[in-house]
Amino acid sequence: MEDEESIAKLVLEDGSTFIGKLFGSAVPFSGEIVFQTGMVGYPEALTDASYCGQAIVLTYPLVGNYGVPDTTLEEDGLLKNMESSRIWAGGLIVSEVCPQPSHWSLVHTLHQWLLQQGVPGIYNIDTRTLTKKLRDHGTMLGKIVVEGREEPDFFNPNEINLVDRVSIKEPIIYNPNGNPHIAAVDLGIKHHQIRCLVKRGARVTRLPWDHPDLIQTDKHDAVFISNGPGDPKMCKQTVDNLRLLLSSKTPKPVFGICLGHQLLAVAAGCQTYKMKYGNRGHNQPCIHEGTKRCYTTTQNHGYAVDPNTIPNGWAPLFTNKNDGSNEGIVHLSKPFFSVQFHPEHTGGPEDLECLFDVFLDLVKLGKTNVALETNVALEKHWNLPDLITNHLKYTPLPNVPQAFVSKLPNKVLILGSGGLSIGQAGEFDYSGSQAIKALKEEGIECILINPNIATVQTSKGLADKVYFLPINSKYVQQVIKAERPDGVLLTFGGQTALNCGIELEKDGVWKKYNINVLGTPIVSIVCSEDRKMFNEIVNEVKESVAPSTVVYNVKEAHEAAEHIGYPVLARASLRPGRPGLGVRR
Repeated sequence: MEDEESIAKLVLEDGSTFIGKLFGSAVPFSGEIVFQTGMVGYPEALTDASYCGQAIVLTYPLVGNYGVPDTTLEEDGLLKNMESSRIWAGGLIVSEVCPQPSHWSLVHTLHQWLLQQGVPGIYNIDTRTLTKKLRDHGTMLGKIVVEGREEPDFFNPNEINLVDRVSIKEPIIYNPNGNPHIAAVDLGIKHHQIRCLVKRGARVTRLPWDHPDLIQTDKHDAVFISNGPGDPKMCKQTVDNLRLLLSSKTPKPVFGICLGHQLLAVAAGCQTYKMKYGNRGHNQPCIHEGTKRCYTTTQNHGYAVDPNTIPNGWAPLFTNKNDGSNEGIVHLSKPFFSVQFHPEHTGGPEDLECLFDVFLDLVKLGKTNVALETNVALEKHWNLPDLITNHLKYTPLPNVPQAFVSKLPNKVLILGSGGLSIGQAGEFDYSGSQAIKALKEEGIECILINPNIATVQTSKGLADKVYFLPINSKYVQQVIKAERPDGVLLTFGGQTALNCGIELEKDGVWKKYNINVLGTPIVSIVCSEDRKMFNEIVNEVKESVAPSTVVYNVKEAHEAAEHIGYPVLARASLRPGRPGLGVRR
């Protein structure tokens, strides 16, 4: 990188100083310092307008290893691979930045992109210590000071209207021939939110945050309220407009995300508050109140809705399982709902993108029932909580094996991870130790078989009892006879545990001792481990698997890659299990 030896420092409002090296643009920054826990998705995060006025601390230790893809390609009138037309984050703080990324789609290095966009980055920072400080103290003001440049004063971005800074100034129409017509209030809207509406056939009119057309309900079929930066109290005009929409005698559907959720909640009568350090990342667990199903969500917010202030006629829709904060609200008899997280997901999980389907179903429902005239009829007509619950509830497919579900077991046998080698990898040690903790929280006795004393799973006091024995049919049966568990977990010991579990199933051991296989059913394990069976099952649902072939030398590898088509992934074949992964797309 150019100027890789230039010194830069991060100074926090309490006087703490972190000295690092500069990358990107050699300009100072002053604003709010927040941390984000995503492992990937830095192009999407940096171009998310919700980060306006903030510098992002990425907790993942190595950043930039896949570079930055082409940011000029357009799709539906929007830039691909970006969430807006520019980087909105004021700075980037990382432990290590990759100077030589490798990815088939890269056009720029992260350093080059930040340099083009005029955004400073600082690396060689102890991001673990910095993140812990932000967690303990809360979000702090800070500044990036560049050697040879004037040091800026501390600046609190939440004291100004950041939404006015990031929102468009004139309306823009996407998919002009589409139907229905959605008015999208741009508080800092992410491109993929627009794509999620357009790809479902909608015409989208993107409005400035305070545009009067929002309340002209004859001009659109529904209202979408986007994400955005800063304190929701700064968007008084949007809240006033929403209050008018909510009070309409013939309401049209309203769907809000992130800041849009907060503004809808305020318009409904809720209060908001600033969180200690917010939720920013791709792995926030949220419980849907109607089904009690837990979803992994992408989030980026520092403010939240106080669940104790939700008024009559409204109900919580989702709740954060980590901190108990509100993640959504829904009206009980009108077509209004919102979520705090990002169901459009770009850079994170896509579990709840289906909420856009719910929204458009609402719009179609409203358009086909315009003949309803009385408020009573309309309130009977809109039953949004049930509509969302029916959309999200789990319905087993008839031909898909189902996990055993019954009362909680009393004693569970876990086939743990052994030596850290192929088939017994370290990630299973971590996941297995978490499984033991979860079982003990439910009051379930845990019996662990693990031949390796040098693992987290075998830590003193974690499992109720540990057998340091090889994981094979002979020894597992001996433990079963001695302990008599009523449940077993096979998926926390790598390939060795899976193979052992399959063998014991074939021998009828689980049935003989009346032991229920918890989690993934044996038949699913067998089908996923056998590549031929797996391919056949995938083909049955009209999906495709990555083409692959086995090769034995470099010449064959080149020939296979040319035949399959680049990009390809080359790896050693896994033994035991998973044959056929020599070269794949």
